[in-house]
Amino acid sequence: MDIFLWAIAVIAFVVAEVLTIQLVSIWFAAGAITTLLLTYFLDLSWIQQLGTFIISSAVFLLLSLPLIRKRKKQTIVATNSDLDVGKHATVIEEINTDKGTGRVTLSGVNWSAVPENENEIIPDGTVVIVKKVMGAKLIVAPKK
Repeated sequence: MDIFLWAIAVIAFVVAEVLTIQLVSIWFAAGAITTLLLTYFLDLSWIQQLGTFIISSAVFLLLSLPLIRKRKKQTIVATNSDLDVGKHATVIEEINTDKGTGRVTLSGVNWSAVPENENEIIPDGTVVIVKKVMGAKLIVAPKK
């Protein structure tokens, strides 16, 4: 009868895993299979079965942690705005924070721009380097 219950547990954990696809219950399924096999061959008591289930599930979890960590490591993919950082742009309207002016053209697109150094004034026609993108505004510094 114990083997039948562990077989049901295996099926339930596998079904739960298939439904979630999050590696939530796969260790419990492996622990239940281990417990089922050991109970079948060694005729374990309920306490031994419970201990076997807990320990084997924990061992399977610990063995799979390196795999999970490796899978979780995701390279950061730069967004389009991140790709603009470091590029050269041309000032098409004087950049002056006191006057609230400043536009640059970058790859044929007009952007609002502010200087990297707050009080700096960058004249029209200057080539600048994009230091940061903040929404629809570029933070720029003159090319040296």
